[in-house]
Amino acid sequence: MVFLHGGPGSGCKAYHRSFFDPEKYRIILVDQRGAGRSVPHGVLLGNTTADLIGDLDYIRHALQIDRWLLFGGSWGATLALLYAQRHPAKVAGLVLRAAFLARQRDLDWFVGSGADRIYPERWEQFMASIPESKRNDPLSYLYSCLTGDDELAQRRAARAWALWSGQVIVGDEFDPSELNEHVSSEEVNQARIELHYAVNRYFIPENTILEHCDRIRHLPTILIHGRRDLVCPMESSFSLYKRLPNSELRILPNAGHIAAGEEMIDALVTAADEMAEWLGS
Repeated sequence: MVFLHGGPGSGCKAYHRSFFDPEKYRIILVDQRGAGRSVPHGVLLGNTTADLIGDLDYIRHALQIDRWLLFGGSWGATLALLYAQRHPAKVAGLVLRAAFLARQRDLDWFVGSGADRIYPERWEQFMASIPESKRNDPLSYLYSCLTGDDELAQRRAARAWALWSGQVIVGDEFDPSELNEHVSSEEVNQARIELHYAVNRYFIPENTILEHCDRIRHLPTILIHGRRDLVCPMESSFSLYKRLPNSELRILPNAGHIAAGEEMIDALVTAADEMAEWLGS
């Protein structure tokens, strides 16, 4: 089982192994380019979706694995789907949480045409951090700050992004006071990578994942989605479910976006265990 983290750019954590029974799985955590323990930190050159897919297959070859299961949430689910569509014979199955299809409508929902209506006060604060002349394209402005030479501007942009994205990701339990006034270089790197992918529309053609579902329609797939997810609305997983005849859609009525909380963790652990049983482990 290979665990694919989200972001892009967030990196793996040690607890990510805890979703899987070590007696059933060989557990592989991969930090994508520039993220986590991957070096150089925050690198953008040669950091595209095609590069990440190539990296994964390089790792598979290096570890002498014929086929593996893919487990990913949010952007990790995006990457899992794209890898599976590129290398369907190398994939045994998919467990996907909060699937993100990387369409224009998905990005628009998160920044400026959806979530802003759920948290209008936080959106107004976010917009206040953007010069008025740049507010029609806040992502490009923040990205220019994060990739510029002004370190203070980098940190301000990373903090502004963290305040907005944190609110949408965590929901009503988000406490902005928990964010440090001093933004770390790690937080700047994560924001830089995330916006690098967003402003480049994730380096894939529009709607490519749904259009290529026929390549993976045979794969056993478990789709898990929180009904209260405000980052990736449940329509994404539902759209995949309709196109993947060998899939199951499990809707969690009280869960949001993150892989936390009893309902979500139980669903993820159960899915991993069931997938092992289905594949004859």
